Amino acid sequence: QVQLVESGGGLVQAGGSLRLSCAASGRTFSSYVMGWFRQAPGKEREAVACVSWTTYYADSVKGRFTISRDYAKNTLHLQMNDLKPEDTAVYYCAASSTILTLRQFPRAQEYDYWGQGTQVTVSS
Repeated sequence: QVQLVESGGGLVQAGGSLRLSCAASGRTFSSYVMGWFRQAPGKEREAVACVSWTTYYADSVKGRFTISRDYAKNTLHLQMNDLKPEDTAVYYCAASSTILTLRQFPRAQEYDYWGQGTQVTVSS
């Protein structure tokens, strides 16, 4: 049974930092594209950062967020610095076995597996 379990969310003041983690189990995800998406109330789910042979970052998080993965532990991380109120959302971990191009990285429909999400709230 494939599972993606996120952790590390919480409440932080603007300018603060959080580190999200995603523990993957049920198979080895080393060949998968993995990513972080987020969804704020009333908004569509959007890609934040994705990683495989290369990385993708949304323009809104470039220079503030860093995605990384530990292949040995089958985990994915998102280091979030200089957080802003507009970063408030539920953050989801996702994995895709079918993505072949960088252009596909930010497309939520390309991902096969999703975690349950972790809430990140940034106060002003």
